[in-house]
Amino acid sequence: MTSSTTQREYTIREAAALTGLPASTLRYYESIGVIAPVSRGASSGHRVYDEGDLDQLMWVACLAATGMSVGDMRAYVANGALGPEAALGQIELLSAQAQRLAAEAEQIVLRRRYVQIKIDYWRAVESGDTARADLLSAEARALADELRGARKPHVL
Repeated sequence: MTSSTTQREYTIREAAALTGLPASTLRYYESIGVIAPVSRGASSGHRVYDEGDLDQLMWVACLAATGMSVGDMRAYVANGALGPEAALGQIELLSAQAQRLAAEAEQIVLRRRYVQIKIDYWRAVESGDTARADLLSAEARALADELRGARKPHVL
């Protein structure tokens, strides 16, 4: 008994809807080599995505969602085509991205703390607790300075 499997094909609009990436991004990623060139319909010349293309687009979309740069995504895809000998390169790319995400998370914690201090400040103002408001104001200023300093590149 033989079974024939039909590979489903998707238009760029369908691929965009399934991956959450705009059609313009799909075209861009293809033009700069983040994704492999996509097949074209014989009669129309339009892009035709298959399941393998969608698979690749989904993990590229996940990398993009982490904030990974286009250059790093392109390197990741190129490394992936090399197989096991590219494992160290993949680990380095992903480790660097993990470090960037950790730094972003630290910034979010500081910004949330700043907002909470300002909420507490205005509650103190509302209740007439001037001493507490002054303390919170100073704390907010110090935290704002820390936030500004964390955004500046460190010079050795």
